[in-house]
Amino acid sequence: MAVRVIVLPSPKCLFDDPMQIRVTGLLPKEEVTLRASLLDESGELFQAHARYRAGSNGELDLTRSPSLGGSYLGVEPMGLLWSLQSKVPYKRLAKRNVLTPYYVELEVYEGHGDTSRLLGKCTNERWFLGEGVKRIPVREGRLKATLFLPAGPGPFPGLIDLYGSGGGLVEYRASLLASRGFVTLALAYMAFEDLPAMPEVLEMSYFEEAVNFLQKQQQVKDTGIGILGLSKGADLALSMATFLLGIKAVVSISGSGFNSFIPLKGDGFTIPPHPYDLGRVKTSDESGLVDFSDVLDDHRDPATWDCRIPMERSSAKFLFLSGRDDMNWKSDLYCQDVVQRLQQCGREVEFCSYPGAGHLLEPPYLPLCQASIHKVLGMFVHWGGQWREHARAQEDAWRRIQAFFWQHLMDSDIPKSKL
Repeated sequence: MAVRVIVLPSPKCLFDDPMQIRVTGLLPKEEVTLRASLLDESGELFQAHARYRAGSNGELDLTRSPSLGGSYLGVEPMGLLWSLQSKVPYKRLAKRNVLTPYYVELEVYEGHGDTSRLLGKCTNERWFLGEGVKRIPVREGRLKATLFLPAGPGPFPGLIDLYGSGGGLVEYRASLLASRGFVTLALAYMAFEDLPAMPEVLEMSYFEEAVNFLQKQQQVKDTGIGILGLSKGADLALSMATFLLGIKAVVSISGSGFNSFIPLKGDGFTIPPHPYDLGRVKTSDESGLVDFSDVLDDHRDPATWDCRIPMERSSAKFLFLSGRDDMNWKSDLYCQDVVQRLQQCGREVEFCSYPGAGHLLEPPYLPLCQASIHKVLGMFVHWGGQWREHARAQEDAWRRIQAFFWQHLMDSDIPKSKL
């Protein structure tokens, strides 16, 4: 009987879909090694492997069979994805072109040592854009963005998606959210086209343009807009909810309750950046990685409070997510601070702090990036995180993010969506 590697329910799926990997046609109790390989858009090879022993029926089911060694241990149905690593250190797996999938090659080899004899293989096609989802580049007014429209007439809840100080126009999270039923605007605000890599000031009116643009879309439900922000994008999301009309729900990932690094100018006000000292940057002699966690002045010092975002004024709902192993900055401490501030004003706030998770909480099954080049700073930055714990956090956070926005933007449960 030929050895077959099977991906269920389908070999083609969205990237955030879980899958069941099965191997049939093995000898009873046969020892094998499974390997996953993925080539990113720059030609970088990411791989993971795990050692298994077939059951008495000559089959493997990764939802039940434990890995005996390799990139991970134990029963981890998605372990071959979330443990992918590049041989070149400090590479981040981040999709640039969402119109094409990642192809994950799944191979099974004989034995636990020399993996020279290939027994079987298959390809898992993982997409970031669901069937019928439209991708529309936006260059209207000052906006540099991409709009993603779910299939169908709607109306759908509307989201603005903001990434961090690395800049650029990041689309893969927004495209996945559109595939799950949200009209999503991925918005660039620095280091993209003619947007400067490090602006002297960020203007609230630019973000107001984005909100107005999204509200004008016919497919967007008129009950309010949601904002999802990571890192610098998270404090911008809080500022938008504070100073702009129509923001109903905000998710902050690895963020803070103060304005960071760049002055924010609004109508009649400017919030200065929280004081920091780059002389407190720590660089590892061994790895050369840069740790920014101590550069900011103490956020509890009243001398820094003019940098706080007064989101107590906002009527929006808030969800804060942070990792306790964030090595970039003290996001867990900063999130605790802002949650306490809101609670003292009688506000109900959702907060989830993940042990072992790092700074870059991404959609599920993207592998942990513990360190990578910061495109604006040109330095290799330590993001933190432990592999298994970070993978668990990403799965849970993704569920929470969608449930939170559905609850507060549509007053309904999460719908089922398929490729």
